[in-house]
Amino acid sequence: MAFSVNTNAGAFAALQNLNQTQSELRTTQTQINTGLRVSSAKDDAATFAIAQTLRGEVSGLQAVSSSLDRAQSTLDVAIAAGEAVSDLLIELKEKAVAAKDSGLDTSSRNSLNDDFQQLRDQITSIVQNAEFNGTNVVENGGDAVVAITNDTGSNTITIAAQDLSLGGANVTIGSAQSIGTQDAASVAVANIESSIQNVNTALSALGSGSSRIELQQTFVNQLSDAIEVGIGNLVDADLAETSANLQSLQVRQQLGLQALSIANQAPSTVLGLFR
Repeated sequence: MAFSVNTNAGAFAALQNLNQTQSELRTTQTQINTGLRVSSAKDDAATFAIAQTLRGEVSGLQAVSSSLDRAQSTLDVAIAAGEAVSDLLIELKEKAVAAKDSGLDTSSRNSLNDDFQQLRDQITSIVQNAEFNGTNVVENGGDAVVAITNDTGSNTITIAAQDLSLGGANVTIGSAQSIGTQDAASVAVANIESSIQNVNTALSALGSGSSRIELQQTFVNQLSDAIEVGIGNLVDADLAETSANLQSLQVRQQLGLQALSIANQAPSTVLGLFR
């Protein structure tokens, strides 16, 4: 091999190897900093694209979870209102049955009727206030509960509204119902008994809807977790392996610097030829 001070092939080779080591070291340090083996499209374009698609699905499922939470809360309020109405109907039945007693004096009957009217009007108060986030499921003309169930929003769960207002489809006693007479009390008892059955059916429908929402929420959470794990399997760095690799690269870097230093000193040996 000819001696030359213009071209130092050894230095070039040492520099190329050192640059390669530096590049690998930067990649390893990035993996340690981010915890990711694939943090950008430059690392692995195909894997990065797959991971981004899956991240989009997870983001959509977060919106699904929020929708289901809202639906669950709305149903919880509706069920609480329905149970309160059911309890009031039982109390109303007690008053109405008592008012059927032909032996009651006028004062006692009036007292029972006053209590009846107060309980009756309380149903209206409960139904009107059974609202969550602008949705009332139990009022006359109430809104159905709708929740999205997939990450694109194309599938939904719908829980029908249940009218629990006075004189409505389920509560057949009217806003003017009274037990001021024995005959009126008899009519009220019949209306209350049918109302209790209707309200129980409505509560059953709301309860079944609530259970369905809970099951869907559980599934969505499990699906989201599974996708998150899948993303991790694709892009997460093995930090134990990366740590070992870092140690190796740091040694290679030091050796590369030594090799470059030795190669750079080679041209100076030419001076020995002129002594």
